[in-house]
Amino acid sequence: MSLREAMTSQRAVRRLLPEPVDDDIVRRCIDLATKAPTGGNGQNWEFVVVKDATVKRRLGAQYARAWSLYGRAGRRVAARKPGMDKILDAVQWQVDHFDEIPVLIVCCLRGAKIPYLPAPAIAESSFYGSIYPSVQNLLLSARAMGLGASLITLPLWSITAARTILHLPVKVTPCCIVPLGWPRGRYGLTTRKPAEEIMHLDRYGNRAWHHDSP
Repeated sequence: MSLREAMTSQRAVRRLLPEPVDDDIVRRCIDLATKAPTGGNGQNWEFVVVKDATVKRRLGAQYARAWSLYGRAGRRVAARKPGMDKILDAVQWQVDHFDEIPVLIVCCLRGAKIPYLPAPAIAESSFYGSIYPSVQNLLLSARAMGLGASLITLPLWSITAARTILHLPVKVTPCCIVPLGWPRGRYGLTTRKPAEEIMHLDRYGNRAWHHDSP
């Protein structure tokens, strides 16, 4: 499919079939992920492909632990936000069936997350800026190949536990996980806000492109 079609039909797909995904397809997705830019062209990503049932169960236990807190808060928000229940139900399904998902791709970065020298808060964003362009490439390549995927972080709330489970050295930081598999349903049209509703010209609040602007 065209890049435009992949981008306009991309969504978080959490309900996945347990059928295996061929290693060559996973490798191709990661190869496309590495075409994204990194800070200073450091190319400091590492991708841990998890297929072992025991490792998935251990990461799933971390996911369930974090979700037990976050999910309750989400249900309270859902009472005031129409449509939120549907998303929370999908996440709950993913938590309950985490060890059945055929492939988990743990996206990591080499290097220290916080510089030793004093740095502004944005420095942490700069660090993660070297992984998320590649994660978006990974999600788009999965979409183009007909796979379902999503970006999650809750299984990594305890970095120490994640390092232990995955045997990661201290200098490798797990940033997010992309569960990957064939979708149980089908991709539908996505609903997003029009660009003019979130665009500002020169300063915040100058809604020059909004249809209500003079």
